[in-house]
Amino acid sequence: MQKLMLMFAAAGLLVLSGCGSTMPTKPQAAKAPEKTEAPQAQLSDEAKQALAQAEADVKAAQEKKALWTTAQDALKQAKEAAKNNDSAAVINIAKQASEYAKLGIAQTQYPLTTISK
Repeated sequence: MQKLMLMFAAAGLLVLSGCGSTMPTKPQAAKAPEKTEAPQAQLSDEAKQALAQAEADVKAAQEKKALWTTAQDALKQAKEAAKNNDSAAVINIAKQASEYAKLGIAQTQYPLTTISK
């Protein structure tokens, strides 16, 4: 009985040692393709104008203490899009910022609400 157990243990160790030696080898790292520098896209003139207009509108709203946080956030997003040279996004977001700033200024013309007794 002891011989039989010894044989199974030896056979098991042999099988396990065979598994350890069949580890796959690491494939050689492929060379990364050489990067060619693509020309950087530039903002269109329309995007630059929209961003400048948005900055002016937000500044005007801030001076009149009528700046909405949505206008401020939209201007930040437009500037981020400008950093990424995304003209279409700059135009859309800058127009939103201008609109929000103008609405904030217009809101100052509304009458104050009063609580009736």
